[in-house]
Amino acid sequence: MDDFGVYAVFGVNSPPQRLLCTSGSCRVSLAVPPAARQVVLFSSGPWGERICVNADLNDADRIPITIGKLTPYNKCLSWEQWEEETWTDGVTLTVTLEGGNLVKADWSEPELMLAMKEYTPKDAMAPPAPRELNGKRKRERTAEEEEDVEKAARRGEQEDNVRPNGAVEKTTPVRKVRGQGRGGQRLFASEGDAAKTTAAADGAGEAQGIVGRTPPHSTTRTKGRQAKTPTQAAPLVSPSGRWGQTMCPIDAQTAILIGGQGARMQFCKDPMWKLCTEDLSWVAAETLAEGPTPEARIGHTAVYDPDSKRIFVFGGSKNKKWFNDVHILDTQSWKWTMVEAQGKVPPLAYHSCSLFRGELFVLGGVFPCPNPEPDGCSDSLYIFDPHLSIWYQPIVTGDKLSPRSGHSACVMQERKIYVFGGWDFPVCYNDMYMLDLGLMEFSAVKTTGKAPSPRSWHGSAVLSDTKFLIHGGYNGNNALNDTFIFDTDTNSWTEVTHPELSVPRAGHSIITMETGRPRPSAEEEDGDEGAGRTGRCLLMFGGGDNEGDFYSDLTTVSVEELLREM
Repeated sequence: MDDFGVYAVFGVNSPPQRLLCTSGSCRVSLAVPPAARQVVLFSSGPWGERICVNADLNDADRIPITIGKLTPYNKCLSWEQWEEETWTDGVTLTVTLEGGNLVKADWSEPELMLAMKEYTPKDAMAPPAPRELNGKRKRERTAEEEEDVEKAARRGEQEDNVRPNGAVEKTTPVRKVRGQGRGGQRLFASEGDAAKTTAAADGAGEAQGIVGRTPPHSTTRTKGRQAKTPTQAAPLVSPSGRWGQTMCPIDAQTAILIGGQGARMQFCKDPMWKLCTEDLSWVAAETLAEGPTPEARIGHTAVYDPDSKRIFVFGGSKNKKWFNDVHILDTQSWKWTMVEAQGKVPPLAYHSCSLFRGELFVLGGVFPCPNPEPDGCSDSLYIFDPHLSIWYQPIVTGDKLSPRSGHSACVMQERKIYVFGGWDFPVCYNDMYMLDLGLMEFSAVKTTGKAPSPRSWHGSAVLSDTKFLIHGGYNGNNALNDTFIFDTDTNSWTEVTHPELSVPRAGHSIITMETGRPRPSAEEEDGDEGAGRTGRCLLMFGGGDNEGDFYSDLTTVSVEELLREM
């Protein structure tokens, strides 16, 4: 007998309420009691062929506050009000089951909206269990209640088809190739916009992105939302548009994408993907891994250690929650573990993390002080030793770089780390520092040639033993679209141009890998026999532009072609 079920607990004094069961609906939405300050969601019973349960907490305007996912390996989620700055009265919880033999798999049917009675220990009766989408109810509604329900339904239908600017959406919303972020908002607000937003928020944290020196998630919130359609509910075949994610290679033909944030400040429901570079195909990977997966986040780092074949995920932030945890994904057993590390390291986001001789070198980043508001940028270097599970701070000499976040760090020839750019609001940097890993000494690098303008949240990638690339970024007002290559032998900058790198982009990921179908060069397009051969390519994913779009396409550029531009 299949006794699978999904249950929720609202507040510390509430008993579990069953939301989904074997014979019930595959999707349920219900109101969180106003007095509840915690929500715990968990599954019970065998999962069988079921893949996952998606969970969304939405505010009174149906705008997502936070999201989560139950899987056969991660069977419990919890949220607390203090972690989510937009959690006020009128919050709803929506749970959706994917996979298995769904009784009602018609995604076009409306969600069940159930208002739960507030539960206190004085009440002898528990809050009513959610009804299923079969239209049954335990009592008849009064005429006034029926009228209220009809009015609410009409309002919901109108809101579903209205854009933030008031225009009515006449066509069914579809997923854009570039991304999913229009929504009438700008991803990167100007300093003037930030100041206006700060005044309007009156210190309430709405302008946390700019004023608090954290990336500008968005300084406005859209009220409209797209209508839900069967097309949108279909499984994705590639990652949704996002920015602030990480992407790292784990072998010659595989890369892993983790985390990120998409439209309307919503953390991505598809946080983990595998990329096969042989045919540039994607595979959703979150439900494949066992163990506790990292909580949704942005501004974290993920680096791969080829010796231990493990990915190390550190830090990041989620609304007003900041992380200093270390999660490890073993790519052989495909299992997550969370490290109980010794030593001290502050919660950090938008830092850099470099691997050297099996240790993680974490530099800079934004930290919250006093908690949970961000109060400044770090100039400190922290090292994590995975063998001893301990954090420590080394003695570093030489030129001290200024505090910053959103910078880049490239390890060159296993001897030096080159740090470029970043910002500490309101100042953006375009300086270069080099850390000698043998002497543990910082030095300012005097460069020649046309240097990139000041920027943060740019993309960077190592092209060869002596060259690395800087692309795009954010200068405090706009996303950028230029590309530069730095030569460590001559300490010189060279600006290069390429049609695939001409679109403004910030908060994106860039890696270099061998691919099975690199973009041919101009000579190859003219009929050279070498067209289509395997080669080393620059792979770029995600990021946002100046119009509020989040990119979901994968861009490939031949490394050889870029180097020929120098």
